[in-house]
Amino acid sequence: MRASDSLPRSVLTRKAVVYVRQSTPAQVRANLESQRRQYDLVNIARGHGFGTVEIIDEDLGLSAGGTVVRPGYERLVAWLCAGQVGAVLCFEASRISRNGREWHHILELCGLVEARVIDQDGVYDPRHPNDRLLLGL
Repeated sequence: MRASDSLPRSVLTRKAVVYVRQSTPAQVRANLESQRRQYDLVNIARGHGFGTVEIIDEDLGLSAGGTVVRPGYERLVAWLCAGQVGAVLCFEASRISRNGREWHHILELCGLVEARVIDQDGVYDPRHPNDRLLLGL
């Protein structure tokens, strides 16, 4: 962990959310390594100091494109709006959303509640311009 990755107590006292998703039932059956690596994000959250880590995986096998209802995504949005989330962990941005509107919505909510976005490469604060650029805004 880089020195710039240290997280304030106000973030660590909330839960970290690991969002696990694959787009199709075939991927869920065949791409077990991808699933394992996504579930391993729990260890990254714990390594950053989070005591509570929730896994959202009920969207496994559901496409993030189009109008498919994804209850896990909706739960993530609700938790963010309630200020319960200190960090959202994802293997890559496309695991949360295949369209920019949903991805940017998550980033905006993270910025509003000062939650971080964490992947295997680092910790990003959507309130900071450089991090927003890296996250795709």
